[in-house]
Amino acid sequence: MKNKILALLIITVFTIISASAQKTSQKKDPVGKWNFEAPYAPEGYTSGSIEVSLAEKKYSVSMSFTGSDYKFPCENAKVEKDSLFFSLYVEGESVLIRLKVEDAVKMTGEATYSEGTIPLTLVKEIKEPGK
Repeated sequence: MKNKILALLIITVFTIISASAQKTSQKKDPVGKWNFEAPYAPEGYTSGSIEVSLAEKKYSVSMSFTGSDYKFPCENAKVEKDSLFFSLYVEGESVLIRLKVEDAVKMTGEATYSEGTIPLTLVKEIKEPGK
Protein backbone atom coordinates (compact mmCIF):
# COMPACT_ATOMS: atom_id res chain seq x y z
CA MET A 1 0.00 0.00 0.00
CA LYS A 2 2.85 2.39 0.87
CA ASN A 3 4.49 1.74 -2.50
CA LYS A 4 1.28 2.60 -4.38
CA ILE A 5 0.86 5.88 -2.47
CA LEU A 6 4.52 6.76 -3.00
CA ALA A 7 4.26 5.96 -6.74
CA LEU A 8 1.11 8.07 -7.03
CA LEU A 9 2.80 10.96 -5.22
CA ILE A 10 5.86 10.78 -7.49
CA ILE A 11 3.68 10.73 -10.62
CA THR A 12 1.69 13.73 -9.37
CA VAL A 13 4.84 15.75 -8.61
CA PHE A 14 6.35 14.83 -11.99
CA THR A 15 3.16 15.89 -13.80
CA ILE A 16 3.09 19.26 -12.01
CA ILE A 17 6.76 19.92 -12.77
CA SER A 18 6.32 18.96 -16.44
CA ALA A 19 3.28 21.19 -16.84
CA SER A 20 5.03 24.20 -15.30
CA ALA A 21 8.15 23.64 -17.44
CA GLN A 22 6.04 23.58 -20.61
CA LYS A 23 4.24 26.75 -19.58
CA THR A 24 7.47 28.67 -18.90
CA SER A 25 9.12 27.49 -22.12
CA GLN A 26 6.32 28.79 -24.36
CA LYS A 27 7.51 31.75 -26.39
CA LYS A 28 5.63 34.99 -25.86
CA ASP A 29 4.51 36.56 -29.13
CA PRO A 30 5.51 40.18 -29.88
CA VAL A 31 3.67 40.34 -33.23
CA GLY A 32 1.17 43.19 -33.50
CA LYS A 33 0.89 46.94 -33.12
CA TRP A 34 2.13 48.38 -29.83
CA ASN A 35 1.75 51.91 -28.48
CA PHE A 36 4.78 53.05 -26.53
CA GLU A 37 5.58 55.68 -23.93
CA ALA A 38 9.10 56.95 -23.26
CA PRO A 39 8.58 59.91 -20.92
CA TYR A 40 12.33 60.60 -20.50
CA ALA A 41 13.07 60.70 -24.24
CA PRO A 42 13.85 63.97 -26.03
CA GLU A 43 10.82 66.06 -27.02
CA GLY A 44 9.05 64.63 -30.06
CA TYR A 45 10.14 61.06 -29.28
CA THR A 46 8.22 60.38 -26.06
CA SER A 47 5.40 58.32 -27.60
CA GLY A 48 4.35 56.53 -30.75
CA SER A 49 3.85 53.04 -32.06
CA ILE A 50 5.89 49.99 -32.95
CA GLU A 51 4.62 47.43 -35.45
CA VAL A 52 6.04 43.92 -35.33
CA SER A 53 5.28 41.38 -38.04
CA LEU A 54 6.43 37.87 -38.89
CA ALA A 55 6.70 36.58 -42.46
CA GLU A 56 8.57 33.50 -43.61
CA LYS A 57 10.05 32.98 -40.12
CA LYS A 58 11.60 36.46 -40.16
CA TYR A 59 10.57 39.36 -37.93
CA SER A 60 10.29 42.91 -39.22
CA VAL A 61 9.71 46.05 -37.17
CA SER A 62 8.77 49.64 -37.95
CA MET A 63 8.45 52.52 -35.54
CA SER A 64 6.64 55.85 -35.73
CA PHE A 65 6.39 58.77 -33.35
CA THR A 66 3.26 60.64 -32.32
CA GLY A 67 2.62 63.59 -34.63
CA SER A 68 4.32 62.00 -37.64
CA ASP A 69 3.08 59.58 -40.29
CA TYR A 70 6.61 58.46 -41.17
CA LYS A 71 7.47 54.89 -40.20
CA PHE A 72 11.12 54.35 -39.39
CA PRO A 73 12.26 50.98 -40.76
CA CYS A 74 14.06 49.00 -38.08
CA GLU A 75 16.98 46.66 -38.62
CA ASN A 76 18.31 43.44 -37.11
CA ALA A 77 14.97 42.42 -35.57
CA LYS A 78 15.47 39.34 -33.44
CA VAL A 79 13.27 37.47 -30.98
CA GLU A 80 14.83 35.28 -28.29
CA LYS A 81 12.54 33.59 -25.78
CA ASP A 82 10.40 36.46 -24.45
CA SER A 83 12.59 39.33 -25.72
CA LEU A 84 12.62 41.46 -28.86
CA PHE A 85 15.72 43.29 -30.07
CA PHE A 86 16.10 45.72 -32.99
CA SER A 87 17.84 48.93 -34.00
CA LEU A 88 16.95 52.03 -35.98
CA TYR A 89 18.46 55.31 -37.08
CA VAL A 90 16.83 58.56 -35.93
CA GLU A 91 18.38 61.84 -37.06
CA GLY A 92 21.62 60.02 -37.90
CA GLU A 93 21.74 58.44 -34.46
CA SER A 94 21.77 54.67 -33.97
CA VAL A 95 19.25 53.54 -31.34
CA LEU A 96 19.23 49.99 -29.93
CA ILE A 97 15.88 48.80 -28.57
CA ARG A 98 15.59 45.90 -26.12
CA LEU A 99 12.10 44.79 -25.08
CA LYS A 100 10.70 42.04 -22.90
CA VAL A 101 7.23 40.67 -23.54
CA GLU A 102 5.63 40.70 -20.08
CA ASP A 103 2.29 39.23 -21.20
CA ALA A 104 -0.11 39.32 -24.16
CA VAL A 105 -0.65 43.09 -23.91
CA LYS A 106 2.45 44.57 -22.25
CA MET A 107 6.14 44.94 -23.05
CA THR A 108 8.82 46.84 -21.15
CA GLY A 109 12.36 47.68 -22.09
CA GLU A 110 14.82 50.36 -23.01
CA ALA A 111 16.24 52.38 -25.86
CA THR A 112 19.98 53.00 -25.78
CA TYR A 113 21.71 55.74 -27.77
CA SER A 114 24.75 58.01 -27.40
CA GLU A 115 23.11 60.16 -24.69
CA GLY A 116 22.14 57.21 -22.49
CA THR A 117 19.33 54.75 -21.88
CA ILE A 118 15.62 55.53 -21.83
CA PRO A 119 12.97 53.21 -20.32
CA LEU A 120 10.05 52.19 -22.57
CA THR A 121 6.60 50.84 -21.78
CA LEU A 122 4.46 49.33 -24.54
CA VAL A 123 0.78 48.38 -24.58
CA LYS A 124 -0.64 46.26 -27.38
CA GLU A 125 -3.29 47.90 -29.51
CA ILE A 126 -6.34 45.67 -29.40
CA LYS A 127 -8.60 45.73 -32.45
CA GLU A 128 -12.28 45.81 -31.71
CA PRO A 129 -14.30 43.22 -33.65
CA GLY A 130 -15.84 44.67 -36.80
CA LYS A 131 -13.43 47.61 -37.06
